[in-house]
Amino acid sequence: MSEIFTYGLLGFTSFFTLINPLGAMPIFMTMTMELGENERKKVARKASLVTFLILMLFAISGDLLFRFFGISINSLRIVGGIIFLIMGMDMLQARLVKTKVKESEVKSYVNDISITPLSIPMLCGPGAITNAIVLWHKATGWEMKVMMVAAVALVIVLVYCILRSSTRIIRLLGETGNNVMMRLMGLIVMVIAVEFFFSGLKPIVIDILKSI
Repeated sequence: MSEIFTYGLLGFTSFFTLINPLGAMPIFMTMTMELGENERKKVARKASLVTFLILMLFAISGDLLFRFFGISINSLRIVGGIIFLIMGMDMLQARLVKTKVKESEVKSYVNDISITPLSIPMLCGPGAITNAIVLWHKATGWEMKVMMVAAVALVIVLVYCILRSSTRIIRLLGETGNNVMMRLMGLIVMVIAVEFFFSGLKPIVIDILKSI
């Protein structure tokens, strides 16, 4: 039971830091500035739902994709570790990835911004997708798989609540609070990056040494 709880806690913390809804708040507010409160809630709800579906799709079908393209899970762990490390370094320096949108094009895709770029790649980026595939593969039984789905669902609910309350949260934390929160999450992401990188590198090195 403790192993399942630890696995669920890892899933929750890793997905929350990689999806990074607090970092997405300023961008969300900028993109929905011309929308009313009800429309802003709809965008947040749709973006959250799409993010959940995409993560589950990649988590469940990840092995099939690997077999089709001949990719190993250990290689993905190494690449994922590198991606997490880069993301963590940016977050540690409180650098937000901003989505550039031309002012003349805002109104034409305002109904679709919940899918792209808000859900993809802002919330559901390569780091979160890689994390979903790796953690699903790491699950040894249906209990862990259920725990992962529950962890992702809980994170998505928090994402929706944070985006919906983004105006009040940004005002409450202030610029200094947002920067501090970003740096703390960046540190967590970098720790996860080291774990992922060496967990993927170790089996490959062992196989190389055995073949010598």
